[in-house]
Amino acid sequence: MKPALIATTLISIFSLMACGEKSAPPPPSPTVEVVSVAQRDVPVYMEWIGSLDGNVNAVIRPQVTGYLIRQNYREGDLVKQGQPLFEIDPRTFEAAVDEAKGQRAQQVARYETASANLARIKPLADLNAVSKKDLDDATGSYLSAKAQLEAAEAALKTAKLNLGFTRITSPVTGIAGIAKAQIGDLLSPSMATELTTVSTVDPVKVYFNISEREYLKVANAAIAAGSKPENVPLELFLVDGSLYPHPGKVAVLNRQVDVSTGTFKVAALFPNPNNLLRPGQYGKVRATMSVDKGAMLVPQRAVTEIQGRYVVAVVGADNKVDIRPVTVGERVGTEWVITKGLQPGEQVIAEGTQKVRPGATVTPKPFAAGAPAEKTAAPATAGKG
Repeated sequence: MKPALIATTLISIFSLMACGEKSAPPPPSPTVEVVSVAQRDVPVYMEWIGSLDGNVNAVIRPQVTGYLIRQNYREGDLVKQGQPLFEIDPRTFEAAVDEAKGQRAQQVARYETASANLARIKPLADLNAVSKKDLDDATGSYLSAKAQLEAAEAALKTAKLNLGFTRITSPVTGIAGIAKAQIGDLLSPSMATELTTVSTVDPVKVYFNISEREYLKVANAAIAAGSKPENVPLELFLVDGSLYPHPGKVAVLNRQVDVSTGTFKVAALFPNPNNLLRPGQYGKVRATMSVDKGAMLVPQRAVTEIQGRYVVAVVGADNKVDIRPVTVGERVGTEWVITKGLQPGEQVIAEGTQKVRPGATVTPKPFAAGAPAEKTAAPATAGKG
């Protein structure tokens, strides 16, 4: 092939390649889901995990030794104060009462005889008809008989008490637990386990721990509102996520901080008219501290944490992306309060952040709230809403 022809052919090939490169379409802009920065009044609250317990938990134990012959309640039912729960074989204690009555009768007879003797000797002693020793002996016999009578009366009272202890009654009105003894068991005050426990559950008590920082925040908010920390209204969320309909209030704030955990132990009381709540359940206690007026909110999934800094991807009017640092506040449900860095109405990327870079052009579409969340936001801290 001639050199001129080869050169012409190469020039034609390079020209075609150049034309092909110029005609290739640019890659499409990535599609992202965006949401507008919302602005509304947001209640600021704090939350803690609480454990439920009876307001009073009466541990039922035997006070005398004997065989259990009867159980008079149904486990798990509401029992009244004074209602019999268990019965111990009373025959031994009935015999002890009869014996104590006989001993008391003997001492009554001795006391009356000694009293009569002293009454006869006193006038004679005044007339010097009997010796001083006779008077002293009569007086001593009287006092001894009186003391023995008092001891016999005390023994009878003790025997009657022990007989009464064979009927074990409930000291409070509440829910009775499962019995830990069976008919025929030998009971005694030194037994390792209790017979059962009766818990008063209306109101029910909820225990939770609050840190020093949280306590100061609650106390200062209450003082600013002209109230006391104990008067801050509380809400209770049950394990199924439902809000318990009856609000509660703080009943006990422990006198000191637990040095091992740095927290106060708090007990709150919630009305429980239907006995729905039982000891041992768990729930989430919420205290509303204030209302943040005109707060700006974005979905938590729109916020990304990078080495302790929080950023969001903002889509401008020209559909270009701006990666912007923000300052975050409280978490409210699935949203996050943004205190600095955004303006109401701006569009932020809630889905597709991983596809974009600063300055990139994107194709925005409305955010589909039902989509699975990206794991970009830091987990919520304890006690923070």
